[in-house]
Amino acid sequence: MQLLNFTIIKLTICLVIGISVGYFFSISLHRLLYIQASFFVALSVFYFIAKKKIDQTNWFGLFSFLMMISIGVLAVNFHNEKSFSNHYTNQISIENDTLKTITFRIRSILKPGSFHDKYIIDLLEIDGHKATGKSLLNIQKDSSLKTLKVDDIFISTIAFTSLNQPLNPYQFNYKAYLEKKYIYHQLFASNQSLLQVSSSAHTLLGLANNIREHINSKLKSHHFKPDELAIINALILGQRQSISKTIYSNYTNAGAIHILAVSGLHIGIILIILSFALKPIENFKHGKLIKTILLVIFLWCFAFIAGLSASITRAVTMFSIITIASSLKRPTNIYNTLAISIFTILLFKPMFLFDIGFQLSYLAVFAIVIVDPIIYKRWKPKSKIIDFYWHTFTITLSAQLGVIPISLYYFHQFPSLFFISNLVIIPFLGFILGIGILIILLASLNMLPEYLANTYGYIISLMNDFIAWVSRQEVFLLKDIPFNLSYVIATYIVIICLIRILKKWHYSSLKYVLIAFIIFQSVAIYTNYNKPTNEFIVFHKNKHSLISNTIHNKMLLAYDFDSLSSSANNIVKDYAIGNHINSIKKDSLQSIYLLKNKRLLVIDSLGVYNIKSFEPDYLLLRQSPKINLNRLIDSIKPKYIIADGSNYKSYIKTWETICKKRELPFHQTSKKGAFIIPY
Repeated sequence: MQLLNFTIIKLTICLVIGISVGYFFSISLHRLLYIQASFFVALSVFYFIAKKKIDQTNWFGLFSFLMMISIGVLAVNFHNEKSFSNHYTNQISIENDTLKTITFRIRSILKPGSFHDKYIIDLLEIDGHKATGKSLLNIQKDSSLKTLKVDDIFISTIAFTSLNQPLNPYQFNYKAYLEKKYIYHQLFASNQSLLQVSSSAHTLLGLANNIREHINSKLKSHHFKPDELAIINALILGQRQSISKTIYSNYTNAGAIHILAVSGLHIGIILIILSFALKPIENFKHGKLIKTILLVIFLWCFAFIAGLSASITRAVTMFSIITIASSLKRPTNIYNTLAISIFTILLFKPMFLFDIGFQLSYLAVFAIVIVDPIIYKRWKPKSKIIDFYWHTFTITLSAQLGVIPISLYYFHQFPSLFFISNLVIIPFLGFILGIGILIILLASLNMLPEYLANTYGYIISLMNDFIAWVSRQEVFLLKDIPFNLSYVIATYIVIICLIRILKKWHYSSLKYVLIAFIIFQSVAIYTNYNKPTNEFIVFHKNKHSLISNTIHNKMLLAYDFDSLSSSANNIVKDYAIGNHINSIKKDSLQSIYLLKNKRLLVIDSLGVYNIKSFEPDYLLLRQSPKINLNRLIDSIKPKYIIADGSNYKSYIKTWETICKKRELPFHQTSKKGAFIIPY
């Protein structure tokens, strides 16, 4: 097993490479099986050759790594049900938009949207034929009807709809997010169109949801406030759907959002409580083995109840390995333990590799393991209290160093007061979690005293109020930071080199730091050089027009509403951050835009276009002008016609038909997204 101790990290890296290859490149399952079989045969041959030879050979190791890469690719394809013939995508045709009679089971309940309740469903049958796969179900909101329950089975006649691509540049790609979860289509229905089917079958997910609902029904009887109950659900049960936007935003801005994600700290406290409760079992024959088995079972039961998110799965897997190793009295190396947990999780859940929570969770843990000892040993306070807070600070700082680059890449903000919220909350988090578990147990047994429930609710409210106060210090919250993937890689190179020089001061370490900073500066120069200097863009904004003319990396923004709404502001902000634009100025909507050697004519609701001897390259139609498009095309001969989101759908449909007949390019922003003209 000594070889495994050194090799597991390399094998895990190969598995990660294989999963990445399998995700970005399409390879058929049959071809993969042939490749895998070939590698296995070659590996077996070199294994027997290596056994007979005294000198070591590198071929066995090489084919081991190649086989692990192949396993990574195979894992991606094998877990993707689309590869199998009974997947629902092989039974439908989106182009025909036909209604299908489907039977489905509710798999999980998502956070509701503005107009729909959202669910993930497992498909069981389509038009009487067995089917597999997951889909997104949108049910029209109706306050008079109850939400659907996990494991409920329904029959309905619905048409499958494609998932929507983001319509503006650099917006969050919800379609890609769902596809990583093997969800490729969505369904829209009303509660009245669903026929429930009686079924006695229950899944583990349904059982976990019933336990959570039972706990919540008991807690609600003790009159917890909605925000208090939402935080209890997040802290103990791993469910964040009911957290309000304000509370979630407060925790994010305060740099304390990790507190609401069940992770290693939460699982560690639960493991300590369980170990103490099960300690008497050790007195029996084979007691330690029985205790270990029970601990692992209880940890995974909790993981199922908490929803098996990436952070929960990581923490439970890691602590399960530590628990088993401790019972076997085997020394554990934290790096090998982390590698084994990554390997195990990705083998069964390969798409977790692209999950933000999974990435942040492991980067934080690796940073704590590597960086914290280096910083902590720089100062050894004599006072135990000061030492405790100093160590809490070094752990928090180490975790932030690990996640800063990727957090900036995904969220484009940095909460500089993260250490204050963590120094105040983290020391008491163990107490809050421990009491929370006790509250849930007592409430489930109808033994919860009212004074204890009120006290715990007050503690949660105090925590929320403190986090809200920290988040209001907006001067310390750095927002809208442009940060692309090149910056992420360059920043991690700088951090690694700085850690190296902190660990051991040496000339070569200083040399690597200087090289790292040169790489970072090169990335900054390259990014600045590749900014779009001149670019005209027609954004998609429902019922309105939103246009930007970027000149020398400065946005001149024009729109037809009084002030930028939150949605319009997000559209502009995402584009500005994605293109590293710092200057945004308001401009008026014009009828003609001269874009170097390109010309664009704008026709609004007035329908005025009587311009002699002017043939625009582009024609933008906005606010549903009442025009004869055929006559307009004959008159000014545009090369391209654009219709933004301010037009009526009926008008757009007519224009699209005309352009199709005349073989003239037509761009509809509500379907194809924003229209960009570089010049």
